[in-house]
Amino acid sequence: MPKVTIDGKEYEVPAGITVFQACELAGIEIPHFCYHPRLNIAGNCRMCLVEVEKSPKPVASCAMPVMDGMVIRTDTPMVHKARRGVLEFLLINHPLDCPICDQGGECDLQDLTLFYGPDHSRYRENKRAVADKYLGPLISTHMTRCIHCTRCIRFLTEVAGVPELGGVHRGEHMEITNYIERALTSELQGNIIDLCPVGALNSKPYEYRARSWELRKTESVDVMDAVGANIRVDSRGNEVMRILPRLHEEVNEEWISDRSRFACDGLKYRRLDVPMVRRQGRLEEADWREAFRAIRDRLAGLSGDRIAFVVGDLACCESMLLVRELAARLECPHLDCRQLGEKLSGRVRAEYLFNTTIAGIERADLCLLVGTNPRWEAPLVNARIRKAWRLAGLEVARIGCPFDLTYPVEHLGDSPTVLEAVAEGRHPFARRLEAAERPMLVLGAGAVARPDGAAILHLAHRIAERYGLVREDWNGFNLLHLAAARVGGLELGLVPGEGGRDLAGILEGAARGEIEALFLLGADEIDLDRLADAFVVYLGTHGDRAAPRADVILPGAAYTEKNATWVNTEGRPQRGRLAVFPPGEAREDWKILRALSEALDRTVPLDTVAQVRARMAEVAPTLSMVDAVEPAEWGPFGEPGPVSDAPFVSPVRDFYLTNPITRASPTMRRCSREILHGEAPPEEEVALSHG
Repeated sequence: MPKVTIDGKEYEVPAGITVFQACELAGIEIPHFCYHPRLNIAGNCRMCLVEVEKSPKPVASCAMPVMDGMVIRTDTPMVHKARRGVLEFLLINHPLDCPICDQGGECDLQDLTLFYGPDHSRYRENKRAVADKYLGPLISTHMTRCIHCTRCIRFLTEVAGVPELGGVHRGEHMEITNYIERALTSELQGNIIDLCPVGALNSKPYEYRARSWELRKTESVDVMDAVGANIRVDSRGNEVMRILPRLHEEVNEEWISDRSRFACDGLKYRRLDVPMVRRQGRLEEADWREAFRAIRDRLAGLSGDRIAFVVGDLACCESMLLVRELAARLECPHLDCRQLGEKLSGRVRAEYLFNTTIAGIERADLCLLVGTNPRWEAPLVNARIRKAWRLAGLEVARIGCPFDLTYPVEHLGDSPTVLEAVAEGRHPFARRLEAAERPMLVLGAGAVARPDGAAILHLAHRIAERYGLVREDWNGFNLLHLAAARVGGLELGLVPGEGGRDLAGILEGAARGEIEALFLLGADEIDLDRLADAFVVYLGTHGDRAAPRADVILPGAAYTEKNATWVNTEGRPQRGRLAVFPPGEAREDWKILRALSEALDRTVPLDTVAQVRARMAEVAPTLSMVDAVEPAEWGPFGEPGPVSDAPFVSPVRDFYLTNPITRASPTMRRCSREILHGEAPPEEEVALSHG
């Protein structure tokens, strides 16, 4: 390992790192704009200049590799003069509109100018003006502020894999542009707002609505998909103003998807904020006592086998535990958390987990995607796969419908019969699986939600056994879920009990009149037309699809409005925290179910969240291991049987509209219309972007 001297002290540093990284390891802060640890080095801004012995001029530390015996100085008059000069040049054309800029208080240019910059400018020339660009409904531009660090270009090209931004012209005429003026199409484009070190790129829905110092920051967890990205919820009063990513190397690194970032405005619209009871065919407002009384009267004399519970995609573990306990006290075996109808038994943990882990994708050398579109189902997992392809040469093949996944994919076909051929060793791809050192298989949730889902699972299990996907130090079998609630529900055993019906059986029973009462915990994606005359109790947050069909509505709390636990697709329990209070009469779901159990004379004796979590740990010990992944034991799962020729199809047809919150979001609806369906943006907005 090379030895270097930094500011008079000798350090031993890893070979191959840069001077900038060596200074960071030594605990010395180097100012910078263009450098980012997850992007390729550009060396554009020259802010990271340091003095290196025997070098005639300051050196850009981000682009200079360390060499043995190098002597580096970061705090000399030459360095201070160089940094001051760089900032003076950067500010020549900067508009200095900090009082109205959305980056005010969070701006790298502001901060570095305060500590390293000059106190005046020697330039009197007119400032350069640059026309703003239209990038779509999510990102607003103020290109005169741009300092050409190219972070946005590098992120979209390297991480997102959608190279829609670039630079044109040279010198002082250079501009960052999207070439063709239309909305960016990446599902991760919002991250360039965080990457921008100045106020050139801002959040369009949030712009001019609040200042950073006015906001209360709450660390929480995203529930828009099953990845469980770590987020920060910024709120003012009782309104969520914006959502930003938090660093978590094992899950989301420092990125989040656009759905996670921008759907928060859906928390304000279509909200259920008072209990409602159907009277004479119309839903009318009621108080909690009336709502519970209506449920108690309808359930009076009803046996447990005529009652059913279905849990939706956004439910937390605390509320699902109360569903489990209430169903047990009602002696109801008809209980299902698999809203898509996945044929997952829940008996073997390895059956329903992303066993490789999200970070473990980077260790794989061959990946087979089966019936999944990770770009829409889990954009951050897709970004990890792209990262492994770009940095480690991961080879990817697919059995399923074609879709641009931002990296090269070998298309093997779209029929389950191809999977059958691979399992039997009759397909040419089988030889590559045999030769791979660490192969992985990613099975989509949609692939196991088919009528032949159990047979698909069995084939996947055979492939894992035959080609060594599961070894002592490696488990390459993965199920990629769509819903934040799915793994938690399976951990808690929210599947039909002995003699119980699954979702399909519940719907069939309701259609035949065999299921007379149905409790929906945020379940909006089921076939409501098959409920016939069943008495429906809906506990949820939005007046979406199921609420108009309900006979009693119990308003619950959204994910930003409660302290709750979710388990991501790899089996990692994570805690979300209350950022704002539920609106009106809405309450946390588990508290509603606890009160309901008492009203039904089936009291669940769990009065505090601590007691609920203690009971959760008894039912599923892994839920007590917050932010840890407990490896699952391998075992048999799936059922042998014939598979259909019907092609695999992803359940996600519209990335931006996947749950009640996103469907209530004006921003997400506009993204769907403009980005996915090609609707033209408002002319006045495009004109406004041009100033």
